[in-house]
Amino acid sequence: MSSHWASCLHISSVWLFFLSLREAEGFKEQGNAFYVKKDYSEAFNYYTKAIDACPKNASYYGNRAATLMMLCRFREALVDSQRAVRLDDCFMKGHLREGKCHLSLGNAMAASRCFQKVLELEPSNSQAQQEHKNATAVLEYERMADFDFEKRDFRKVVYSMDKALGLASTCHRFKILKAECLALLGRYPEAQSVASDILRMDSTNGDALYVRGLCLYYEDCIDKAVQFFVQALRMAPDHEKSRLACRNAKALKAKKEEGNKVFKDSNFEAAYRLYSEALAIDPNNIKTNAKLYCNRGTVGAKLNKPDQAIEDCTSAIKLDDTYIKAYLRRAQCYMDIEQYEEAVRDYEKVYQTEKTKEHKHLLKTAQLELKKSKRKDYYKVLGVGKNATEDEIKKAYRKRALMHHPDRHSAATPEVQKEEEKKFKEMGEAFTVLSDPKKKTRYDCGHDLEDDSNNMGGQ
Repeated sequence: MSSHWASCLHISSVWLFFLSLREAEGFKEQGNAFYVKKDYSEAFNYYTKAIDACPKNASYYGNRAATLMMLCRFREALVDSQRAVRLDDCFMKGHLREGKCHLSLGNAMAASRCFQKVLELEPSNSQAQQEHKNATAVLEYERMADFDFEKRDFRKVVYSMDKALGLASTCHRFKILKAECLALLGRYPEAQSVASDILRMDSTNGDALYVRGLCLYYEDCIDKAVQFFVQALRMAPDHEKSRLACRNAKALKAKKEEGNKVFKDSNFEAAYRLYSEALAIDPNNIKTNAKLYCNRGTVGAKLNKPDQAIEDCTSAIKLDDTYIKAYLRRAQCYMDIEQYEEAVRDYEKVYQTEKTKEHKHLLKTAQLELKKSKRKDYYKVLGVGKNATEDEIKKAYRKRALMHHPDRHSAATPEVQKEEEKKFKEMGEAFTVLSDPKKKTRYDCGHDLEDDSNNMGGQ
């Protein structure tokens, strides 16, 4: 009796197996139909039903993997591909799909092993041969990117990552490296866009949070940047780049604020030292460093070190050629040391950028001083300052007239006599202008005295 029941149970289980297999095949066929129509969501649903009905069939997992790949769900597709080849190690499509998933996700070494497995099974498989070449190319792009990143040649890294992403389209690691280099190149909107795309898919991605923070940090939004670095460290406590950037951001902000405070207290030596210390914290932070150089340039001007101030403003402009404040500070320093052509050039740049009344006035003043500087400087001829009084001008003239009078040099060589006579004549011209209040006023205003005298003569 027991033998009979055992036989019946065996027949029943075999019958159920064939029923399940038939049902599974039906689901597979329906899945295939939807796949051909490119309705991948429905195809996925029917392949899943086929797997549920017959979970030991490698081709069902392979089909669902193909569908998931079309839906760009490569991590899930990778799992199904691996299940397929575990069930059937000779399933070439399974190995190919596993390799393509690995490659798309950026694991070129694992992809290469999968394609090599296919080539062992079928050495002439052209698809495996091409994909193996693609995996080798991605490995080479990775190597080049690592090498160029060490050399800080970030443009080349971006190029290599673009090439790699052409073959490994969903690799977050490649995208993050590209985004980081874009940030280091000052291409912040592009870097932010890449990082944001990743965060939309994975809001806990510490690398993407770091890049978002890095962009804000380099745009001198330090408080917001710190928030992103802290969030990245919460997601990935061992994220060393976020830790370093967070430390630099806090130190930079503190040092800059300390420098600003002592500057307001007129402690210029201390301000210069603090701004210098802040500049040493992070050479990559272009925007903040431009402000620090300009601040230090202002300090240099306060310390009566115009050449040093000009050098710092020039450094600020090299970092940010749109920095109006640095141009204005440098132009004022050029005015102070009477380098009027350079001052005019800077004020022209400012006025082209911001056409305000104030900037127009500054430009006109510099142009006037440049025009005046190209005439004889009668103040220098007499050896007096531009604010000299009438009595000071007279005393200076008498003193120099005695010094250069031709009678005093009658025994000198003809060359010396000629030179002294020239100086004596110049002093006469200078005194004639500066001792006459009207002429002096016109001279100080930059008018051409000869033209003015002709015009006045006709009135």
